Amino acid sequence: MIDACDGCLRRSYEFAPDAVESRPARLDVDAVCLHSDSYPAPLRELTQPPPVLYATRIDLVARLDEPVAVVIGSRRPSEYGRTLAYRIARGLGAAGVPVVSGLALGIDAIAHRGCVDAGGRTIAVLACGVDVPYPRTNRRLYERIREHGSVVSEMPPGSRPYRWLFPARNRIMAALGKVTVVVEAAQRSGTLITADFAAELGRDVAAVPGQVTTEAAAGTNGLLRSGAALVTGPQDVLDLLYGVGMREVPGASRPVLDSHAERTLNLVGQGLGLDELGRELGISAAVLRATLARLELQGLLRRAPSGAYVLTA
Repeated sequence: MIDACDGCLRRSYEFAPDAVESRPARLDVDAVCLHSDSYPAPLRELTQPPPVLYATRIDLVARLDEPVAVVIGSRRPSEYGRTLAYRIARGLGAAGVPVVSGLALGIDAIAHRGCVDAGGRTIAVLACGVDVPYPRTNRRLYERIREHGSVVSEMPPGSRPYRWLFPARNRIMAALGKVTVVVEAAQRSGTLITADFAAELGRDVAAVPGQVTTEAAAGTNGLLRSGAALVTGPQDVLDLLYGVGMREVPGASRPVLDSHAERTLNLVGQGLGLDELGRELGISAAVLRATLARLELQGLLRRAPSGAYVLTA
């Protein structure tokens, strides 16, 4: 669907030397301008809204029937950050909440994947044309998003990503979301630009707490000090979106554990290795392996590539 006036289209191509004006219709890409009824209403609140929004499925963006959550974070997350990002996005997807992110390496890609894995709808906002998978390593995920959600951009098809476009696209993500959740970010992370845009627009900003000694969590912990809502899982985000207890994550109940298994889980969550677990629990290696295997079968633990056990989503 092309529902954009000539003037707005010309403006959108002014900074797109790689784009070809005939490409949107030929590539089956939708384009709507500010004068279109299909233009997403939240973007009109921006000081400088995109004159034209290009999308693989504009209908999924223009008429959202549920509040949207933005889930973003570091391009080089820790295992803790990866686990929380997937858990949050998967829970939101299962609850029917669309998840917006930027398809970047790290937390962004994990958020998209978690939402799609749960059968949810996800929206990827790119700093290039919607027909340009970026980064290339996320091509397979890009195809899954096109199938189960929408890819959007203010840049015409064919546009390559330029450094200045990434902060610009962050304002689109912030505007689309009712709440922006930062999972893991350093003090000078570009992710915080999105959080700033969200705050300026009057949207809720939330953050996952991290270890106070870790630079990778300095940005998120700083957001919490500044008044951001604390998020430890998808239910916290649902409470922000709908009100406390108004909507729950489907199938969120955990298996009932005995005190020994519960303590093992808590120690794994603290980052203890196998030797430390055995000493802290005071059990033999054989009993420890059996306990860990049982928790893994219950879906509460998984083995990381390093060989250590970590909490799952």
